[in-house]
Amino acid sequence: MQLLAALKDATERLTRSGVASPQVDAELLLAHVTGVSRGEVLAWVHTDRSLTADQVVDWDRLLARREKREPLQHLTGTAAFMSFEVSVGPGVFVPRPETQALVEAAIDQALAMAVGEEGVRILDLCSGSGVVAISLARAIPHANVSAVEASPEALAYLERNVENLAPNIRVVALSVAECAEEFGGSAFDMILANPPYVPVSEVPNDPEVATYDPAMALFGGADGLDVVHHIQALANSHLRPGGYLAIEHSNLQGDAVRAIMNSAGMRSVSTEKDFVERERFTHGFRP
Repeated sequence: MQLLAALKDATERLTRSGVASPQVDAELLLAHVTGVSRGEVLAWVHTDRSLTADQVVDWDRLLARREKREPLQHLTGTAAFMSFEVSVGPGVFVPRPETQALVEAAIDQALAMAVGEEGVRILDLCSGSGVVAISLARAIPHANVSAVEASPEALAYLERNVENLAPNIRVVALSVAECAEEFGGSAFDMILANPPYVPVSEVPNDPEVATYDPAMALFGGADGLDVVHHIQALANSHLRPGGYLAIEHSNLQGDAVRAIMNSAGMRSVSTEKDFVERERFTHGFRP
């Protein structure tokens, strides 16, 4: 099977299956099967290169799974974020590019903070694959980062990604509600979180989310804000005066999250947008 024919056929099949970016997904799958970069495989399709017999078997198997809307990242085993890739798969939330808005704002805040002997003490809650914690640890030379995750399945990916990308991060297997006792009298300069925030009554539209993202990483109670309340309670006791709190949420929850932070007495509370101009995270400072 020639690469050009394989790419054309895959794009048509994924289009019929309702995949949002059929050509890009086909190109990335073809790159994965052939073991080269996407750019290189695109150069190859204009030659007479063909898939080997073994590659055809892998290609057909993976393409059939993607047609059933299994996430592309589960098929390749990796997800890109910022300037790096993390390992992902069943049981861990696939990181979204929208989270980069929260991360970039947090990096700016960390670089502007005065630094004590312990560096900038950062707590990443609901860490999942670890992209938030890893981004901060890699961008801030003086970062002292702890990453918290309660799911055993997600924890395995978090530990692997931290070991490979930012081994100085402390990984803690806990729920947000259990953190107050674990961290005792510790005071953090920053607390960051991308918690589960989907109301339990809502069913995500995309099959990739509804069928494959773990429910523990998606659903946050009746209004989606159960874990947000726990995060704010932890910030009340474990964020130092002047410390920074940032919480990701849906584009419909900005008012509610601001109300939670303002009720706790947080200062300079505001909601920021992501790269598609949707409200994505709310941040503020402890008085």
